[in-house]
Amino acid sequence: MVIRAEAVRNPRRLRPPQQIELPFGPAPLGAPAEPWLVAGARRVPLRLVRNHRARRYILRLSPDGAARVTLPRGGCVAEAMQFARQNAAWIEKELLRRATRQARPRAWLLGAQILFRGQLVRLEMGANGCSGLVCFDQESLAVPDATGDLRPAVEERLRALAAQELTARALELASFHRFPVQRVSVRNQRSRWGSCSRRGTVSLNWRLVQAPAFVSDYLILHELAHLREMNHSSRFWGEVARLCPEFANARLWLKEHSELLR
Repeated sequence: MVIRAEAVRNPRRLRPPQQIELPFGPAPLGAPAEPWLVAGARRVPLRLVRNHRARRYILRLSPDGAARVTLPRGGCVAEAMQFARQNAAWIEKELLRRATRQARPRAWLLGAQILFRGQLVRLEMGANGCSGLVCFDQESLAVPDATGDLRPAVEERLRALAAQELTARALELASFHRFPVQRVSVRNQRSRWGSCSRRGTVSLNWRLVQAPAFVSDYLILHELAHLREMNHSSRFWGEVARLCPEFANARLWLKEHSELLR
């Protein structure tokens, strides 16, 4: 997840993108001097990064648990620090969410339920109790050990299905709405559902094969809309609404089921 502030007005010339390390508070006695902020009872490392192409302050939580604030053209360190302070509660919530997710068992065993095309389906033994075959929905695959962790084998099958289905659907929607798509790739993206380049390359997260069709269609149309508005302005969201009138429901579904898609 990402938090963005309002776009910065009256841009002024800044140095090229760089990382700035400034103390955000006095370091505890004996601790190394480094940028940090307080989020609840946590002391969180802070990274301030200038990017002359950014249009607003952006707050992200890095994989290592550090808070990363992007300063846009015309932004200043003081405003970035204030922006981080104002969203300390969000940082704490995200850290707790990550800790909870990481504590969950990650193995998929026989009998486990997984999301597939928007439905919870159960991983079951193959027909007639075939010990080397695992089935879910209408899919079946051979596994070396059906009593162990089935996740690697099942995910491999899901990725293969995604590469076929999502690519075909993206090209179909691009043709219907007259978008100049040059290439579609399906990838193992960890922090986003998709992306789109100015050259017409659309990248999609393979996990979208686990979502309902109206959700994967929304994500595809969201990325295609970037070919007309390479931003998240009101004009961009107007284009998304025109292409996908039920986009709000799709976003809500993703929010409610995101933990099952990780």
